[in-house]
Amino acid sequence: MSVLTRDEAQARAQFLDVQRYTIDLDLTAGEETFDSRTVIQFTALAAGDTFVEIKPATLRSISLDGHALDPADLTENRFPLTALTTGTHELRIDAAMRYSRTGEGMHRFTDPTDDETYVYTQLFMEDVQRVFAAFDQPDLKSVFALTVTAPEGWTVLGNGISRHTGDGRWTLAPTPPVSTYLVAVAAGPWHSVTTEHAGLPFGIHCRRSLAPHLDTDADEILDITRACFDRFQEKFDEPYPFDSYDQAFVPEFNAGAMENPGLVTFRDEFIYRSAVTDTERQTRGMVIAHEMAHMWFGDLVTLAWWDDIWLNESFAEYMGYQTLAEATRFTDTWVDFGVARKGWGYDADQRPSTHPVAPDPAAVPDTASAMLNFDGISYAKGASALRQLVTWLGEKDFLAGINTHFARHKFGNATLADFIDNLASATDRDVHAWAEQWLRTTGVDTLTPHLTEADTTWSLAVDHQGTRPHRITVGTYDHAIDTQSGPDRLVLRDRFDINIPQDNATQDGPHEGDSTTTRPGRRPALVVLNDNDLTYAKIRLDPDSWNTVLNSLSGIPDALTRAVIWNAARDMVRDGELAPTTYLEAARTHLPHETDLALLQGVLTFADTQVAARYITPHDRPAALTTLTALTRDLIRRTEDGTQPGLRLTAVRHFIDAATQPDTIHGWLTDGTVPGGPELDPELRWRILTRLAVLGATDETAIAAELEADPSATGQEGAARCRAALPTPEAKAVAWHAMFTDDTLSNYLFTATAQGFWQPEQTDLVTAYVPRYYPDATALAVRRGPAIAEAAGRYAFPAYTIDADSLHLGEQALTDQALIPALRRKLADQIDDLRRALTVRNAH
Repeated sequence: MSVLTRDEAQARAQFLDVQRYTIDLDLTAGEETFDSRTVIQFTALAAGDTFVEIKPATLRSISLDGHALDPADLTENRFPLTALTTGTHELRIDAAMRYSRTGEGMHRFTDPTDDETYVYTQLFMEDVQRVFAAFDQPDLKSVFALTVTAPEGWTVLGNGISRHTGDGRWTLAPTPPVSTYLVAVAAGPWHSVTTEHAGLPFGIHCRRSLAPHLDTDADEILDITRACFDRFQEKFDEPYPFDSYDQAFVPEFNAGAMENPGLVTFRDEFIYRSAVTDTERQTRGMVIAHEMAHMWFGDLVTLAWWDDIWLNESFAEYMGYQTLAEATRFTDTWVDFGVARKGWGYDADQRPSTHPVAPDPAAVPDTASAMLNFDGISYAKGASALRQLVTWLGEKDFLAGINTHFARHKFGNATLADFIDNLASATDRDVHAWAEQWLRTTGVDTLTPHLTEADTTWSLAVDHQGTRPHRITVGTYDHAIDTQSGPDRLVLRDRFDINIPQDNATQDGPHEGDSTTTRPGRRPALVVLNDNDLTYAKIRLDPDSWNTVLNSLSGIPDALTRAVIWNAARDMVRDGELAPTTYLEAARTHLPHETDLALLQGVLTFADTQVAARYITPHDRPAALTTLTALTRDLIRRTEDGTQPGLRLTAVRHFIDAATQPDTIHGWLTDGTVPGGPELDPELRWRILTRLAVLGATDETAIAAELEADPSATGQEGAARCRAALPTPEAKAVAWHAMFTDDTLSNYLFTATAQGFWQPEQTDLVTAYVPRYYPDATALAVRRGPAIAEAAGRYAFPAYTIDADSLHLGEQALTDQALIPALRRKLADQIDDLRRALTVRNAH
């Protein structure tokens, strides 16, 4: 397949103006393909040649201005349009297109619960070509008018209001000018809950088998939707730009959600069929807010080329957390961001594959390279940079600049330069200098405090390793006078702001102020840099403060402060400065007293999936799991009164994952409940069965029985995960064959199988598969494309075989020229993480 280059896109944008697409899709043609007929009305602004993109199963016919062209002229995904004259033209294309099982293009899914079938589009980057012919680049916006023929009993959803015209035909209201990648269709026998808000139709939709679960949460989902919608209407001068707002929860979705105008698609795991914590509900709320922010930033105003993807994602990430906190009951969203998202950015920014938030256009020469930048930098680091910008600029000026941006570029395209110019128009601060320092650089700054004490004062100097200016809050804490059982309690003495300038900085712009300050009184027991987590930097503690933390971390009154400190500990482990066992001991001491659920979940997840699984040696893993078992048992005991169900559920999940002996959790599975609750819903039952499989304490008979009791799509994935986790050579051979030979395996079943295959306890059993992984994954990615390549790199990588031989194999594999870009990037990241884990082990 030919990827579109930036130079080609710029040339075509100067050559064409595209007015309208009229698209007719017939979803009744069969189970493998659907029919796609497209009429494109466009103007050539000069005489010359260009091309249109399409990836058909069969290209039946194509004509230009009524003259038939030869379908055989299609080369890969491009059809040449030669000798165009200046003026208007009409292109007609009739093709059969393939359904997808990988979440790309038109994905088709049959629900094993009731045999109902659903299809939906995911057209991001260049997958519109899998559904209809298009001049596929973001700056050739157009009006899209769709009609869809669907089986009887189906409902068709799209970017605009849909109308059933009889005989299975559905007409979607034409869109305003939008980019090709934002066109959306979702069709099937949806279960829907509809309402009206602000004069617009709102709807939420899911497959029928999830109907009871959607109905249970419908009020919460719609309340959050309405509250965020109203808050955005207050923030933004431009009104919501589309004619309706539907949210479809679709199966086997590759991302968290997609911001299609008027029809946001979400992974349907957000329709909870098992018990979840309030933090997970908050995450769903944040994704709702994030995607809604895209209606303005991404859909109304769209990037001109993919080097500016951060303009979409960083903005939506920042606005998602901020607006949810302002408009709903989830007021502590930034704690979750700090402990669950920010590390994603820090990790990505310290790998060889790091890139600026806003990369140089030359670094994104084509769509294949652009796809690699959907990572923790474009999301979490970019959102952190915007949060720091708002701290420095002030929210009033920030929003004024944003609203200028919308007014100047609505229904058009904009660049980083446009965005910065529009922000600069609202303030006298040097936003251009700020952007160069924050958006055009890579890496994570580190801030380390140095304290000195005099008779009546103490002084703070900050060692700044890095290049960016920072405006941060410093928190100072003293030991409480009163005593209580458990860790010592701390009280806030003071918070004050300081500016940390770049080396040799002037007193202008972001560098104003000094990073050294003197304060009255004795030295505090604890000094925390970046106390409100308003900047993006690794922080360290002075030795006395670290000693205070080891004794009193859970006694710090503010959850966001605790998150900053836990992140510091996390970074120190990853940097080889803190023994992994010390981190586990801190968790063992303080998590039994932790009150913030997002923080508890984040620390436990890192302790379980990274510290105990990767940074601890195999010899020390049993002791680490014993620590986690004792910790989670304490949490379970703490929640016996039933007043903290989310905390108890979190503790039960991690108790299961840390189990080294099967008896307790096997008893829970047999009884159908944890003593004192909770009852074992499907998620917990499959979780227990997976752990029993890892421990060799279950078999195919038990897995098949569980699948018979839960034949849902989630049950199918649970069974695949369990079967792959069984500690026998036969089970591993079957799982490997399924992943790397069975090209009918869906993206979700592939992922579940991969998750089960590699286990920290089973490294000896699967050692022989490590050298097989690289050639098999390379061939698979070539055959099945970027989505499966991403899954193969993320989930099927031998992450627990951490030794010099495995590292060498990985480094050698990166020299293979057959690696497609999506797999190469994922392997490069995984191999760097493997190198870091090996370094951490060797350091301790």
